[in-house]
Amino acid sequence: MHAKNISYRALLDRFHLAMSMACSWLTTMEKYINKIRMICVIIAKNGGKIGRDDPRRLVHALKVGVALTLVSFLYIFGPLFQELGKNAMWAVMTVVVVLEFTAGATLCKGLNRGFGTLCAGALAFLIEIIAEKSGKTFRAFFVGSSVFAVGFVTTYLRFFPKIKKNYDYGVMVFLLTFNLISVSSFREENVVSLAQNRLYTIAIGCGICLFMSLIIFPNWSGEDLHNSTVCKLEGLATSVEACVNLYFQEQKKDANNVDVKSTKELISKGYRIVLDSKSSDESLATFASWEPRHSRHCYKYPWQRYVKLGSVLRHFGYSAVSLHGCLESEIQTTASVKSRFRDPCIRVSTEISKILRDLASSMRAHRHCSPDVLSDHLHQALHDLNCSIRSQPRLFLNSKHGPRKFAVESNNETRVALTSVKTDVMALTDKRNNRVANQKVLRHTLSKIGLEFSDALPFAAFASQLVEMAARLELVIQAVEELGRAACFKEFNLEEHYVSIEVKKNERKESAKFENLHNNHEISNGVV
Repeated sequence: MHAKNISYRALLDRFHLAMSMACSWLTTMEKYINKIRMICVIIAKNGGKIGRDDPRRLVHALKVGVALTLVSFLYIFGPLFQELGKNAMWAVMTVVVVLEFTAGATLCKGLNRGFGTLCAGALAFLIEIIAEKSGKTFRAFFVGSSVFAVGFVTTYLRFFPKIKKNYDYGVMVFLLTFNLISVSSFREENVVSLAQNRLYTIAIGCGICLFMSLIIFPNWSGEDLHNSTVCKLEGLATSVEACVNLYFQEQKKDANNVDVKSTKELISKGYRIVLDSKSSDESLATFASWEPRHSRHCYKYPWQRYVKLGSVLRHFGYSAVSLHGCLESEIQTTASVKSRFRDPCIRVSTEISKILRDLASSMRAHRHCSPDVLSDHLHQALHDLNCSIRSQPRLFLNSKHGPRKFAVESNNETRVALTSVKTDVMALTDKRNNRVANQKVLRHTLSKIGLEFSDALPFAAFASQLVEMAARLELVIQAVEELGRAACFKEFNLEEHYVSIEVKKNERKESAKFENLHNNHEISNGVV
């Protein structure tokens, strides 16, 4: 009976242990399931956001899926597979590598891959014919030396800037194809049919890629470059205007305020898209040069002018960064000093933003900007700012107490000679005392300067950056005008300009009416 009780307790303990292990395992699995669920939710949200930001990305993903499905028929259909064999995999690889987001990038890679493969095959066949006639002993040496020579020359050619920029992928494909054909021809007899099948499959893959990229909802690199330049002009305009308005904001700028945070994000976003656009501008300009002339003009479009304009905008964007740095500075001007210069500074920023938006609208419409885009309003605003600063000389110059000279006189330094009674220890003591006295006078001087100029110096830095931005604006206008002349933009039409202004005003009025109706509807629903 006692043994039965012991066995029953042992079974019960084992059962409790198994239940506890099962519970812990279930809780662990539940944690992992929740983590996987959270990851899936985050991926779904990010995927939806990416698709909403640019719906062309979803279309491009669908085009890639359709292209891979079409090229997979080379494996699925029996007659095609019997004709091409395992070389059909080269078509799949071609679609994966060549099909890009824009038509220019697809053309660049597709033509480079096609011509590289064709030239490599022709050269490999020529070398194979020469090697066969030279005898079996000399053939190995000739093939090896040809592989070395072609590898050396093609690799060295890739360092040339123009080849590196436009034909680097084609040179790499040429080198790969040449080595595959040359080395495989030394052991295989039917290398000609093998190379032909590979060339056919690569041609099929490139043809599918070009069809999907140029015919089915094409995305042009040139249009992306043009639209990104317009967006950069508008972003800089918004950044400058928001930065100056936030600098002179009357209420206390709380760092945790939602409006202040959103405004600062808007400011940084405006100049970041300009500063981070160098590589994208250069790549888009390169790909756009490969695209066909899909506009009404058949001449070579000056895409490199957009790159030059982008560099000028980056030079202008550095002033916006400095202006934002004055806004985020630890040492700020008092509100009383800011209020004296608020109106002229806001007028200057408004005129700068207005000019940038006019340039953006003219570029969007592919027409020249207005001849008086750099109007007298900006010069008048700068003149008013200069007069406001000159009217307050005591804030910038220490004219209240007159010119001061901080002179430090030392009796020991004015002495002509030292007495012979002094020892070296006494001389060292005097020098140390003089050094301490000089430091005290210097600290006193710096404290006076800091007290007198602390209110003016931060605003002086802010005003100087604003004036520098107005000076750099002329370079932006000049670059836009050069681009318009090179691209043969439409001439400026005053009637169209006024019509566009009226349309913008009507759109703003309609949006304001819609917002008022929406707010009134919400209020009525809340009252009911």
